[in-house]
Amino acid sequence: MPENINEILEQSINELLMWVGFGTLVGLAAKAIMPGRDPGGAVATMLMGIGGSVIGCGIVLFFVEGARLTPISSMGFVAATGGAFIILFFYRLMSGSFFAESEDGDRYIHRRSRRRRRRTLVRD
Repeated sequence: MPENINEILEQSINELLMWVGFGTLVGLAAKAIMPGRDPGGAVATMLMGIGGSVIGCGIVLFFVEGARLTPISSMGFVAATGGAFIILFFYRLMSGSFFAESEDGDRYIHRRSRRRRRRTLVRD
């Protein structure tokens, strides 16, 4: 016999909110570990964290025989952050933010450094 619809709905919403919160924390941790500018906003961070928890925990469960790992645990958080780190690395690699190509005649790739203003001394 199916359970009460209110209990199923409450349990589903609780599970969804738990994964959203956990995914956001994992995504923020992965972005904090990797230096540089991070692509994406809040939704991308959350989705990266949720995907990272699936990938990270899946990798641990695949390679470690007999491991019991839940994503909402300290070891699960470490594995999920590693998975999100992997996703962020490949996202940056594919978007081209790791490597910049120079054009012909360019001496330096990055020309964002501040230049000092030279003061000219006015003599009468």
